[in-house]
Amino acid sequence: MTILDAGEAQFAQIAQIENACFSDPWPEEILRAHRTGENHVFLAAVEGEETLGYISLTYVLDEGYIGNVAVSPTARRRGVGLALVEEMTSRAKALGLAFLTLEVRESNHAARALYARCGYRDVGLRRGYYEKPREDAILMTLDLPPASAG
Repeated sequence: MTILDAGEAQFAQIAQIENACFSDPWPEEILRAHRTGENHVFLAAVEGEETLGYISLTYVLDEGYIGNVAVSPTARRRGVGLALVEEMTSRAKALGLAFLTLEVRESNHAARALYARCGYRDVGLRRGYYEKPREDAILMTLDLPPASAG
């Protein structure tokens, strides 16, 4: 498995993964904007010609926001999500970001456990944040250490 900057070659599969993973998937134009926009990082996990998953980051100043993390249902439980989160964390540190935030469905115990394993902590609750079905979001944050001076 390789983690790389997502390109057009991965995009059709990324859109399929988005639709398979989320009850209220992002429209294709939003995904494309996150892939190519300024202040965005969009990574894909690939194995051969197959895209296994993706992660997106939007950042302003020293703040980063993880928009989506998705792994194909056929690639789950193989470390894909962990590899994506770890690589994005590395990229965020290289950008000089101070922290990353994300929201996750309260009922998504697997994702919450993954984020906790990567050092994220619960910092808030957004009531009724998700639709289809309506559900609260847990707000999680990861503090990033400042870049070393030497």
